[in-house]
Amino acid sequence: MAFDGVSDQPEAKRLLEAALADEPAHAYLLHGPPGVGKRRAALGFAAELLGDESRVLNGAHPDLYLLEPLGEMIRIDEIRRLRHDLHMRPFEAPHRVYVIVGAHLMNEDAADALLKDLEEPPSYAVIVLVADELGPLPATIRSRCQLVPFRRLPEAALRAYLAERAPGLDEAERIALARVAAGRLDRAERLLDPQSTTRRTELLGVARAPYADVEFEPSEAAATLLEAARKRGAAAKDIADAELEGLDLTAREAEQRSKRVERGAEREELLASLEELVAWYRDLVVVSAGAERAVVHADRIELLREDATRARALDAEVAAEAVRALWRELEEFNLAPALALESLFIRLRRAFAGSPVT
Repeated sequence: MAFDGVSDQPEAKRLLEAALADEPAHAYLLHGPPGVGKRRAALGFAAELLGDESRVLNGAHPDLYLLEPLGEMIRIDEIRRLRHDLHMRPFEAPHRVYVIVGAHLMNEDAADALLKDLEEPPSYAVIVLVADELGPLPATIRSRCQLVPFRRLPEAALRAYLAERAPGLDEAERIALARVAAGRLDRAERLLDPQSTTRRTELLGVARAPYADVEFEPSEAAATLLEAARKRGAAAKDIADAELEGLDLTAREAEQRSKRVERGAEREELLASLEELVAWYRDLVVVSAGAERAVVHADRIELLREDATRARALDAEVAAEAVRALWRELEEFNLAPALALESLFIRLRRAFAGSPVT
């Protein structure tokens, strides 16, 4: 029951169910990509420990402490407040459960402060860290937690989700959206938004433009991706602002959280756009090789057949690697997206220079 709302993830569920069957450890670290069910699993785990799913999922159980980042990081003051609460005995349940979402965003001081309680926690406390990546977390914290890995979801799980959420989609559309979502339910959900359909059409037009448009302008292609990211950020901010109205936050805290959500959504949109560009160029290679069943964009197969000449497929391999390189740079470094994207599209135009424009 605790994990009914978590799709797939058999290994993570097995580990958490084993913990529930025995006396739980003092700390767990749920880690893996965004959008694969970690937060929901953490709350389900807390609900089983506290015996009240409804109040836990609503954030209303007195023995649940839920910490989420207010700004770009989790700072030491937030961990100090948690530490103060940590030494209060449970009100109702046999445990007090502390769920820290975005644990990879703790700064060095916050991580050091938390480490002290991970070393000698109260017997009734169960600390559940939720992190999108392990790298930023100190080894000393990782070593004191039971690691619970989450994976990107298989295509079958995403197709089932899409069939339930949007039964009007035909098979080719379900296949395409499941593959474009790249193993993440949050992306699949966004792809069902009618505005996402328009953005995706524009994005695929941008993907084709370096080889299909004689008047291709790198700056215009970059502007298209940046505008899509801006709109995605603005929409996420509006939702966050509405949700924050009901929380007991200072104006500064509310503004920080709202900005963090906006910037995060913009960055996520850019990274997702680059992933789809890579997928389009990969599809050119796949179709050229006669392996059409493996294409990501199954709903654009006729267009891919027109575009996937043998000469262009060779250029597409170079183009895909150029996009992958920028994705890695944006993921790792604080680049100026506008300049980086314009530079990318200049490289893509050069990559396809040997292919005749259609």
